[in-house]
Amino acid sequence: MVTTGPPARRSAVLRMLVVAVALAGALFGGAVPASAHAALTGSTPAQGSVVDRAPEQVALTFSEGVAMGDDSIRVLDPHGKRVDRGKLRNLCSGATVKYGTGLPPGLGNGTYTVAWQAVSADSHPVSGAFTFSVGAPSKSSAAVPQQEAGGGLVGALYGIARCLAYAGFVLMAGGAAFVVACRPAAALVRSVQRLVVQGWALLTGTTVAMLLLRTPYTGSGDLADVFDLGGLQQVLLTKPGAALVSRLLLLAAAALFVAVLFGAFARAHEPAGAGGTTDAEGETGAVDPAEEARRRKDLTFGLGIGGVIVATGLAATWAMAEHASTGLQPAVAMPVDVLHLLAVAAWLGGLATLLVSLYWGPPVERTAVRRFSRIAFGSVVVLAATGVYQSWRQVGTWSALTGTAYGRLLLLKVGLVAVLVGIAWVSRRWTARLGEARAAEDPAAAAEAGDTAAATDVADAAQEAGEPVERQSAKAAGKATGKAAAGAPAASSIATATATATAASPDPDPAPASEETPDTDPEVAPDPDTEPEPSTDPDPTRAAQLARQQAALRSARTKRLRDADPERLGLRRSVLAEASVAVVLLVVTTVLTATEPARTEAAVQAASGGQSTASNQPQVLTVPFDTGGPHGKGTARVDLDPGRSGNANELRLRLSDPSGKAMDVPEVKVSFTQKAKKLGPLPVVPRHTGTGHWRASGVQLPVPGQWQLSLLVRTSDIDQVTEIRNVKIG
Repeated sequence: MVTTGPPARRSAVLRMLVVAVALAGALFGGAVPASAHAALTGSTPAQGSVVDRAPEQVALTFSEGVAMGDDSIRVLDPHGKRVDRGKLRNLCSGATVKYGTGLPPGLGNGTYTVAWQAVSADSHPVSGAFTFSVGAPSKSSAAVPQQEAGGGLVGALYGIARCLAYAGFVLMAGGAAFVVACRPAAALVRSVQRLVVQGWALLTGTTVAMLLLRTPYTGSGDLADVFDLGGLQQVLLTKPGAALVSRLLLLAAAALFVAVLFGAFARAHEPAGAGGTTDAEGETGAVDPAEEARRRKDLTFGLGIGGVIVATGLAATWAMAEHASTGLQPAVAMPVDVLHLLAVAAWLGGLATLLVSLYWGPPVERTAVRRFSRIAFGSVVVLAATGVYQSWRQVGTWSALTGTAYGRLLLLKVGLVAVLVGIAWVSRRWTARLGEARAAEDPAAAAEAGDTAAATDVADAAQEAGEPVERQSAKAAGKATGKAAAGAPAASSIATATATATAASPDPDPAPASEETPDTDPEVAPDPDTEPEPSTDPDPTRAAQLARQQAALRSARTKRLRDADPERLGLRRSVLAEASVAVVLLVVTTVLTATEPARTEAAVQAASGGQSTASNQPQVLTVPFDTGGPHGKGTARVDLDPGRSGNANELRLRLSDPSGKAMDVPEVKVSFTQKAKKLGPLPVVPRHTGTGHWRASGVQLPVPGQWQLSLLVRTSDIDQVTEIRNVKIG
């Protein structure tokens, strides 16, 4: 026999979990694009540089392996026309990841834009753009793309799908593990069946969605490209595409597993007398207890082995396409990542299954709760061990825990796990005080409990049925009388008692003449003062109202009997608190997997001289000036390359008149001052290299921070002006 919960709230827990995760995923996924896990560490020519003649090629260097194609690097001239040769050059050597594209000879002077896009080894897209100039910067340049790869609407949808995929795996794998290992009787509970099946459906749907979104996610960013079959074929050839296809194949095997779990396995654990064999004459035959026990053992063993294999395979589809597949020690990191994800599913998925069992199912046995408590403890131990290794691998140093976004998210995750363990300790205390649930309630005790609380239940039933409270009170009283007299089952008692109350007590709010009442029990004598009504067929509307009344009263009685156990009430509340924290933890974990690891960020900084990529860029300033005399108006362009402290920077200065033509002046002076540390002014003496051009080498700025650049321009013996601008030095 299958145990059911109240129909109106059958899937409330899964809806709550899915909605919470979706909202949080939208918040985190829509706020920022996916962080790049491969970073650009250098380029030739350098960003913002001015070269004397056009280079033969443009080369880009990355912090880790990337996937690129012929269109991954595009070079645009000042008018936005593509000028590269359209063929990718693999310039990798040893541990250096470097790609480039060739340029044709004879490129004119001006500012050129380099736009690039790639997919890092852990499946996340990365893109960027920079400019360099040949001869001298031009007035115009190609527009630099503003949206990063993996951002926008497509990036948000992909992030939400990733978060929901984790949730689906946790619910399906953890729920099935709870049924097989902790409480086989839960295979008969409808709410548990829905949780596991909907977890499978959620993981399948999000996997298909991610497969379709990969093309726009790593490419154009246009949502319409989900229907690009050519792009889908290219995705299937990549490592992330292969992982998603493998996941779909494993989900087909998981569907068979779920069918056996809630089919043959559930029937094998039906209570005595609910199943059995039936002969030709319709009589139920006896089942050999030893044969039944052996059958249950075989099913449990087979499902246990098969479930572990399928769950491990599904977890491996994340490990082969995420952080574990690249970087330090991937051969060790991938199995560790699989164990980590399986432990999360066993703990949090089992927790969700226990939650729905406690709220929407028969009383949970103490032995089942204690089995899950032991499994949860083992999962926490595995999580701690694998988490320490993963943290060392991805973070590397203590300072990175607070100095990087990945480290701060990791600290938040550790804090949430600590809170979850604390609440689990409270649940464990409730479990220790838990008494063994009775297999079946005494019918007389249940009837008595229903009689004493009928007055409190009648208002809720009346609201659901849309009838006056007085009429419901009469029916509740009749129900109690019928149960005391005959001890009949709930459904027939309510129908009989309703008829008794209608006949024995005048209705203060009589029904309209057109309304017909159900037939009364022939054993109950009608009221002699009342004329018997002719026997007619029941009114369908009235029958539907009576059915709703019966369901409401059964639901209220079940809740009242369930809440009468203070230990189980406390356990339900603590498990609900655990599940709430687990939802937040799941979202933080998803965001963490989309964030650049701290060790990668540190490697990028080391490759760039100890500075971040944001500060390791040439500083370019455009300074308009007006000395007030004839031909005194113009614009100065100052380039400081590489714009770092402790290095020999090169300063290039170009002056142009209002028409953009290079102009010479009698004198220019440049100096740097940092008021915060009382440094400077540090003078720079540029040498004249051509009409309107000056250059100075070996410019030393001792410390990073905000500096003031002072530029003096003199256009005649008496006309001069000094302009001051702020410049950020890394």
